[in-house]
Amino acid sequence: MQSHLLEYIGFAASIIIALSMTMNSILKFRWINLMGAITFSTYGFLIGALPVGILNGFITLVDIYYLSSIYGTKHYFETLEVRGDNKYLLRFLTFHQKEIEHFFPGFVYKPKMNTMSFFVLRNMAVAGLVLAHRRENGELRVGLDYVVPQYRDYKNGKFVYDELLQSLTDVGIQKIVAEANSPNHIKYLKKLGFTTSSEGLMEKATGQSDRS
Repeated sequence: MQSHLLEYIGFAASIIIALSMTMNSILKFRWINLMGAITFSTYGFLIGALPVGILNGFITLVDIYYLSSIYGTKHYFETLEVRGDNKYLLRFLTFHQKEIEHFFPGFVYKPKMNTMSFFVLRNMAVAGLVLAHRRENGELRVGLDYVVPQYRDYKNGKFVYDELLQSLTDVGIQKIVAEANSPNHIKYLKKLGFTTSSEGLMEKATGQSDRS
């Protein structure tokens, strides 16, 4: 194989590994790191550098093991409802303020607007926070649906929108509406079955589960 092509493979592997180190999400880190390790292992064997090939082959197996564990582990979800002036809630918002502003530009906490405030617990660890306001027209307006970095694999969203909030038809909620002011949040909501309304909002009818 030509030497310049081998160099490109080596550079590509290095870039992929470096990119994986920037991921906040454990799931994204494992997937990208897996691709980088496979590429680096291939590169090592092609140039005859057995330590490089073997080491990255081992890393590949480690990534596959942890990805299998992530996808195979049963996650137990529940909610912890809190009042708008709850001290932990206020501290949580302050601690995650920069990331909340990134995903929800212009977000301002208005406790009196929230008729629903709860933490999402995943195996008893705090995985996210949902703040919502019920309107008289049968609409539930979600002001914040923040998920902490290590749990961004859509399982939180499926629990909130496909299991929890779908049950609100019993109390007259007809649809869930959310503002999406960032590309990442729009992608997240579309993955969970939301569509764009004529007003530019993201909405999903209750009783409508995501089957994708």
